[in-house]
Amino acid sequence: MDGTGGSISTGLKSVLQAVAIILLAGLFALLVNGLRPGRLPWVGDWTPEAQLTLETGENLMISLQEAEAFFYAEAALFIDARSPELYAEGHIAGGHNLPWDQFDARVDEVMKDVGREDLIITYCDGESCNLSKELALALMDQGYTNVRVLVNGWTLWQENSLPVATGPEP
Repeated sequence: MDGTGGSISTGLKSVLQAVAIILLAGLFALLVNGLRPGRLPWVGDWTPEAQLTLETGENLMISLQEAEAFFYAEAALFIDARSPELYAEGHIAGGHNLPWDQFDARVDEVMKDVGREDLIITYCDGESCNLSKELALALMDQGYTNVRVLVNGWTLWQENSLPVATGPEP
């Protein structure tokens, strides 16, 4: 033997061992997922509507048309879940700012005059933004019963030339 045959078989052996380890790890993961309570689904629905459907079947999503109607009827409180800086750059006119990362510190101040049954519409920016969903769930945990989420709210609001304002919260 010239020495190269041994290194090829050693390299091949290493590759086969790596593949075997990966396959065993995958099988172990499948087994653990299959046996655990609340196992992860094989296929998920990641649409905004599915993401905003609670275990009870209630869907928190509100359409732009519905939100607009409530806005003009002055029948809803709009709450921006984005940072104070983004809120100051532009927000739904009359909306309040309750950044998700400041929820505990500011919820009492922002919600002091809001009834538990009042319609609250949370929003942020971008279809993948979960801040408004997290804010809605946190408000529901605080006892607010009529909370909805306007997915991609800020962008949709602007694209439809609906009333906006700038500046910090008064």
